[in-house]
Amino acid sequence: MTQTAMPFLFLRGGTSRGPYFRRADLPEDLDTLAEVLIAVVGSGHPLNIDGIGGGAAVTTKVAMLSTSDDDWADVDYFFAQVSVEDRLVDFKPTCGNILSGVGPAAIEMGLIQPQGDETEVKIRAVNTGARVVARIQTPGGELTYEGDAAIAGVPGTAAPIALNFMGVVGSSTGAFLPTGNLRDEIDGVEVTCMDVAMPIVIARATEFGLTGYESAAELDANTDFFARFEAIRIEAGKRMGMGDVTKSVTPKFGILAPARDGGTIATRYFMPWNTHPSMAVTGSQCLASCALTPGTVADGLLNRPNECPANVVLEHPSGTIEVLVDYDNRDGFELKSAGLLRTARKLAEGHVFIPSRIWKG
Repeated sequence: MTQTAMPFLFLRGGTSRGPYFRRADLPEDLDTLAEVLIAVVGSGHPLNIDGIGGGAAVTTKVAMLSTSDDDWADVDYFFAQVSVEDRLVDFKPTCGNILSGVGPAAIEMGLIQPQGDETEVKIRAVNTGARVVARIQTPGGELTYEGDAAIAGVPGTAAPIALNFMGVVGSSTGAFLPTGNLRDEIDGVEVTCMDVAMPIVIARATEFGLTGYESAAELDANTDFFARFEAIRIEAGKRMGMGDVTKSVTPKFGILAPARDGGTIATRYFMPWNTHPSMAVTGSQCLASCALTPGTVADGLLNRPNECPANVVLEHPSGTIEVLVDYDNRDGFELKSAGLLRTARKLAEGHVFIPSRIWKG
């Protein structure tokens, strides 16, 4: 055989999509695994023409699942971000949108048995150690993708998937504020470097001569802006204790502006080398936390909610995303948990093939 066949599911999770594998069906060695995933996705071509990627960072993501050996978790979720064109694989971050499909995929794979009309799946994100409780609709003990839940960036409706994120502060760096400061100045720009579910370097849109309401396409065409914030992101990565992040997708970058469509605050999120067409689930938790924390670059851009938990509505290029944040700010901002509503849908299942010279299986 000149090709190696690997069983997989293909799901949309939130506003991303990609293949979901059993971890045991893939090579253990990360260097070999990276080459396998590059071949699966077709990284190295803008259209991913020789793989099943979709030519965008939100469609070149991979989930790998296994039964967890953690006393708390049911399922381990190992994530890989494969680049579209550069033949790179980053195992450092996690992805909350792809995580939306982990519960359904685990049921489809037989890793979890449905329990009544709603099945709770405890998920450990291997990359960051984050713990997430997903509640999946299983009426009569049968998994369903049909429902009335709608999320911005996805047409139509589907069954709701409730995600509750816990223990996400300092997920990558070990600190809520990795530099120790609420604000830092880098290259003349004030930023807040924060690590909640995803480490992000956050600035005001006006620092770059932007409104913060630009479309994803308009921002992607602004090469001067990307060059300027990339230099800031790289320096911030060093200050955050993350080392040389030149080839890493973390920390991400985000910008803030006053809300204009009834939300709490307007946001744009970068992956980091192009603009997210909507909003990352992990990114939304960090940006919502920044918005709620006095002294950050969000000061003056919003009227902070007084209630707790607070429903933070982030405006993004495709609409809005709501983050229910349970927190304590009596002695600085302390995040307890963040809840979001997502949807997912199985698109295909079967085998994906790669050249056997890469891995014989």
